[in-house]
Amino acid sequence: MKKLIVIEGLDGSGKATQAGLLAENLRAGGAVSVRKISFPNYDSPSSSLVKMYLGGEFGSRPDDVNAYAASSFFAVDRYAGFKKDWQADYAGGIIIADRYTTSNAIHQCSKLPESEWDAYLDWLFDYEYRLLGIPAPDTVVYLRVDPAVGQRLLAKRYEGHMEKEDIHERDREYLARCQKAAAYCAEKLGWKTVECARDGEMRPIEEIQKEILPFAAALL
Repeated sequence: MKKLIVIEGLDGSGKATQAGLLAENLRAGGAVSVRKISFPNYDSPSSSLVKMYLGGEFGSRPDDVNAYAASSFFAVDRYAGFKKDWQADYAGGIIIADRYTTSNAIHQCSKLPESEWDAYLDWLFDYEYRLLGIPAPDTVVYLRVDPAVGQRLLAKRYEGHMEKEDIHERDREYLARCQKAAAYCAEKLGWKTVECARDGEMRPIEEIQKEILPFAAALL
């Protein structure tokens, strides 16, 4: 079996939690080889340009680096991870990715006029999946969370030390644009959308997971 399942969403949407729980549930259900991966891979030198970008070394705002340049930073990190780390596991099992090329789709579309989104998405997927040769996802689950709810979760993550936020996380207007771009990508590309908040609060983790599991199970 060779499957790639992507868990996607904005900051604070619970991607890492849900990806990890999905891996556990698939193993418990009898899947022989399941591995969770995450992007960017901050433990690898391949993420150096990503860290410089998010740390504000190329400009203090996301828009200071154009969509195509920023896309390349993240794409190279994914390529390196695939070639050096998880290619063999993918060939014989199930990979669950916390973020993937789909994060470029969300975050970099938001830097462009809407009239250019389709052309950018065509370029992005051709670049990463065909030219670089990393695998395309079999399914993408988009965890939709209102940015205001996500920001509250980020505040808890940083325990009030908001200076730890990267240039994406601290730019509220940018995150609002990302929300709009994500909705467009989810509809255009057929992502599976899970509403993760109700009445301004996050739904229980297990409740969200119950909606994600059938999307994964359908591939097995």
